[in-house]
Parts: sequence; C-alpha cells; structure tokens
Amino acid sequence: MTASQNSEHDVLSSSITGREFFISGEELWQWWQWARQTAIAHDVPLTEVDWLLQALTHLDKLALRLGSFRQQPQLALAVPPATLKPLWERRVQHRVPVQYLAGKTSWREFSLQVSPAVLIPRPETELLIDLAVREVEARAAGSEERVEAEHWADVGTGSGAIALGLATVFPAATIHAVDVSGAALAIAQANAAAYQLTNRICFYQGSWLQPLAQLKGTLDGLVSNPPYIPRQQVWALQPEVVQHEPHLALDGGDDGLDWIRHLITVAPEYLRSGGIWIVEMMAGQAAAVANLLHANGHYTDIKTGKDLAGIERFAIAHRH
Repeated sequence: MTASQNSEHDVLSSSITGREFFISGEELWQWWQWARQTAIAHDVPLTEVDWLLQALTHLDKLALRLGSFRQQPQLALAVPPATLKPLWERRVQHRVPVQYLAGKTSWREFSLQVSPAVLIPRPETELLIDLAVREVEARAAGSEERVEAEHWADVGTGSGAIALGLATVFPAATIHAVDVSGAALAIAQANAAAYQLTNRICFYQGSWLQPLAQLKGTLDGLVSNPPYIPRQQVWALQPEVVQHEPHLALDGGDDGLDWIRHLITVAPEYLRSGGIWIVEMMAGQAAAVANLLHANGHYTDIKTGKDLAGIERFAIAHRH
C-alpha cells in the first residue's frame, strides 16, 4: 500500500467507527441530492450514491425511490453527519472506490469488510464457487472414489471471499486460506468471524502454497483468483483501480501469467489424485493457460468456464 493509501485508509477508518450517529431526514435528503448532482458532473454512476447511502443507513431501495425518508425527524447513520460531504468528495475528486468509502461490499450472500489492503471482490469471481460445486458433483457422479470435500485451499485469499464461499457450499470441509499480506489476512479473519466460520477456515501468512507443506498430496481442491493483469496494462486501468487497489493483487508479471504459471507448477504436489484446480484468469488468456496445463503433464479434464458476459474467465483441471 502506498503512503497516500495508508493516509486515506486512516481517514476512512476514523469515519467508519462502528458507532451509531443520527441525522435528520431533511439533512440526509439534502446531502443525497447534492451527491447525485456531483456524481453526474463527475461521470460517476448514480447507483453508487444510492448504494453508499444504503450502506451507511438502514434505508432500503423503496425508501430511496419514494424519498420518504425526508420526512423522518431522525435516522441512524454509520458515520458522523459532518463527514458525509467529504466522504463523497473523495469518491468524485479522488476516485476512491465506493466500497472502500463504506468499508464493505456485497459478494454472494455475504457483506464483506474491505479496505485498500484488499482487492474488492468482483461479481465474476462468485462463479468460482459455483464451478467448485459443479466439479465436485461431476466427480461424485462419474466415479466410485471418495468425493467428500475435506481440504480446500484458497491461495491469495485477500478479503477471504472465496474461502467463505467454499466453507458455505462445502460444510464438511476445512478451508485453508493463504495470503502474503498480514493486513489482508486481518480483513479475511474479521469476515470469517462475522459469519461464524473461524472454526472452519484456517488462515496462513505466506507465499502461495508454501505455508501448506503439511497438506501435500491431500488437497481436494485449490481455488484462486491470482494477479493476472500484464504489468504494463495495470497502469492503464481505471483510476479507481490503479490508484487505490493493491497492485500486489493485480500485477501478473510481463505477460500476466507469472502466478498462474506458478500455481500450475506447484499445485500437483499438494492436490490428491482427482483433486480439482480452478483459477480465474483474464480475458484472452484461456488458450495460453490451457497449453500450460497440458504441458505440465499432471492434469487431466482440462477445460475453461465462461463468466456472465460469455468471456472465458476460468480454467479448470483435475490432478491425474
């Protein structure tokens, strides 16, 4: 994290305190109108204003659509009323992602804590969990071998989103979540605690699979959303991403495949026979990743999966 991101995170953390504050409906409505006007002027989607307002209050979409909250004498607010305007100014002037302003984001059935220490989980990544379920079900239908999901790894866990998703769909499994960043692991552990999953998810600080040496040959599955953007392209991303999200979670090396290549190489040591390997990748990388999996010689049933836009976004394989 850069010095400016550290400073910004401190400001955001001081705003979102966990305490409850109060504001009149009229004052909140006035802020809402001002924020919408500034959003239009700075080409920020109006939906972000509404999302932030809902994240900071108990208002629902109907209350916003009708504007009925304007008549309420008092509303609960997650930040001091005086910070509302500077909070939104950071969105429009400094392009801070709205999820960082709120300190949380929605992902599958979860409301996850996020900060500039972690990549904001994307909707596309939700499909990794569905693919894991599909592969386990297909394995169960296609063979008589054991199919229990006992040990799964989420490497590069970040906010812990994938680990929480795996723990939910595989209730008998232990999930092993790894990240090199201590700050990211703190966020992931807080998210696990919020959903009473601390006893189901083991957290490790380290590089990729290295902390899981004791699990070599035993993993039923490995899931990852590694950095996969070619280094030179990182700087061309939207300012919300390049200026605020951790480059450690974005930069995939010169061709974007450094960490995918690493996971292809080391995963066979950790996966049991029949173990499942699922990784998210960038649009246009499918052929290269499939070739790497074939060339490795330890994988079978190699295929790709598409996201909701029809883009080949995921690579799936099984350990021989």
